[in-house]
Amino acid sequence: MNLESILTVFIASVLELWLAIPIGLALKLNPVIIALASMAGSVVAVLVVALTGADLRDRIIKWRYKDGPIPHHWWYEIWNNFGVMGLGLISPLVFGAPLGTAVGIALGAKKEPLIIWMSLGIVIWSLGLTWAGFMGMLNLQNFIH
Repeated sequence: MNLESILTVFIASVLELWLAIPIGLALKLNPVIIALASMAGSVVAVLVVALTGADLRDRIIKWRYKDGPIPHHWWYEIWNNFGVMGLGLISPLVFGAPLGTAVGIALGAKKEPLIIWMSLGIVIWSLGLTWAGFMGMLNLQNFIH
């Protein structure tokens, strides 16, 4: 196990969690290292998108609405109460944590809950996908031998 392999998994998970785990398995890293590196990379991506995206969204809204009120519909409150949880738990698997975070920010999600739920989704999917990939590799090796 070398640092380059771990960094490769980390950098790949910044881009896409689905990419990082098979790369880690192909590099014959320990599954625990794969899970930790992929979690760390995806969480870093979420933090970067959430912290920079929220400021960008705020500037666009200020430009668009000047100092006037921002229209809020009834669905806005429902989104802020329940949408962040669902987005955070499912987006790391479906379309990636960075894109899911960008979608959440664009829809007006608050940064802190979005980061928490995205991180929880990343942990769950990293552990689950790493375990599934590792078990699949073990079964394949047993089948071959």
